[in-house]
Amino acid sequence: MKFIDEATIKVFAGDGGNGAATFRREKYEPEGGPNGGDGGRGGSVYAIADRNINTLVDYRYTRSFRAERGENGRGSDCYGKGGEDTVLRVPVGTVITDKATGRTVADLAEHDQKVLLAKGGIGGLGNIHFKSSTNRAPKQCTPGEPGEQFELYMELKVLADVGLLGMPNAGKSTFIRSVSAAKPKVADYPFTTLHPNLGVVRVDTNRSFVIADIPGLIEGAAEGAGLGHQFLRHLARTRLLLHIVDIAPFDEGVDPVQEAHAIVEELRKYDEGLYNKPRWLVLNKLDMLPDDERDARRDAFIKAFGWEGRSFGISAISGEGCQALVYAIMEHLDANKYQEDEVATR
Repeated sequence: MKFIDEATIKVFAGDGGNGAATFRREKYEPEGGPNGGDGGRGGSVYAIADRNINTLVDYRYTRSFRAERGENGRGSDCYGKGGEDTVLRVPVGTVITDKATGRTVADLAEHDQKVLLAKGGIGGLGNIHFKSSTNRAPKQCTPGEPGEQFELYMELKVLADVGLLGMPNAGKSTFIRSVSAAKPKVADYPFTTLHPNLGVVRVDTNRSFVIADIPGLIEGAAEGAGLGHQFLRHLARTRLLLHIVDIAPFDEGVDPVQEAHAIVEELRKYDEGLYNKPRWLVLNKLDMLPDDERDARRDAFIKAFGWEGRSFGISAISGEGCQALVYAIMEHLDANKYQEDEVATR
């Protein structure tokens, strides 16, 4: 299935039914009173988060969604039937905004979370409501109110604890294959990852985290170059970023330090909040270096890059160093969750 992570739709709530202006006309009551019923309520449009849905592909080709109109009122005190609601099921992590105002309508971050997108119109009043001691035969009735209608922008931000950053072919997909059950495409050419991949990393029976791999970034991504900029939104909810660097590129003309600086700069240009997230440096493809050169090459890179945070050396293809990195990530996430819980209970 094609991965679709954004869509623009129009939603139309149902109009309320009109009230009726009718009178009783029975054999022995020639001057019977009013008996016009109210119109039914128009149907509303709701969105509900569903963890069994992964993309917004259902909203790429069907753009308009209408709820049912309320029935008109009828004689004999018959009220109109309310219109059926329309429910749009979307992936967990979908953010919905009003295109006209830019206002965030909903951030559906939990399964079964439900939100009203457009409210149905109220039904009109029948003439039975206008009867009084001075007006025994009212002919007044009111029309139903129109339902709300909006043009909405839907954007999927996947829910992951850890996000992977790096140039194309840095080894991000190989890493996620190595530590989880996810099987993204791996090949010896750039841009093999065309859409985000999620993998669940299970540390032990009751401890796990979700990791997200997005297409690689290149210089100029913040201005639209390459593919990765389209998917940086999926890192917005992560609690830790892993910057994966190919420390042993095949092309001798490629400077890993320059490429690493380019990634950090693109991150800063795209979103300052994303730039300020906790970020670790992961030097990949150590297996491509002789054993006696690994430590020296790693130290030289960190010094040239000016890195002062946590760093790890791994070989994603052989699994070397991956287990230690996974345990470190789990400890970091657990510690942060404990701190967040403490703040929430204060």
